[in-house]
Amino acid sequence: MKNSIKRTRVSDFFKKDCKDLINSSVNVKGWVRTRRGNKNIAFIALNDGSIIHNIQVVVDVASFNNDDLLKKITTGACISVNGKLVESDGKGQDYEILAEEIELYGEADPDKYPLQKKGHSLEFLREIAHLRPRTNTFGAILRIRHALSFAIHKYFNDNNFYYLHTPIITGSDCEGAGAMFRVTTLDLKNIPKKDDGSIDFSKDFFGKETNLTVSGQLEGELGALAL
Repeated sequence: MKNSIKRTRVSDFFKKDCKDLINSSVNVKGWVRTRRGNKNIAFIALNDGSIIHNIQVVVDVASFNNDDLLKKITTGACISVNGKLVESDGKGQDYEILAEEIELYGEADPDKYPLQKKGHSLEFLREIAHLRPRTNTFGAILRIRHALSFAIHKYFNDNNFYYLHTPIITGSDCEGAGAMFRVTTLDLKNIPKKDDGSIDFSKDFFGKETNLTVSGQLEGELGALAL
């Protein structure tokens, strides 16, 4: 496969200056969302995570002698495609790639890969947390959360505020919260005890009782009086 072609992110195909790439050779890499077609032509919807939309790859089956390769290009497979970017005559996309070379990076057994072309309930997606970000639902949620977080941080940065990382682990019961999550390296099946029966935290990682903090306010006040 030709390695001299610079990779183009799928998101770039949806920008206004994409017209400059028309009829030029491009390389795109990503995961197969769907594949459809017949014995003569195949249409692959490819996504690389840079945008929620897919780029369509058109494969002239006759021009690929390796039929075994095409059989392995199923939903979830990871591939690299070299081809020519052209304007699309079909509905749903402005551009498509006419595949000239395809390299298979990783297969996805269609009998085992859970994200097939169908609707998936949120309950089902909870069982495959490692694949959830590849779905449109979670892809959209994560992008929205990113945009909101970025906007908030930008606003405060532009207005001369500082973002402080206050301690997460503390030995203080901040503001008398009471119920806190303990952090320990002690063997819970064989907890060391003192003579009076209390836990010997000197054997713990921090040498004393520590918990997840419930407040960053105390350290925040110190920062406010210093920065």
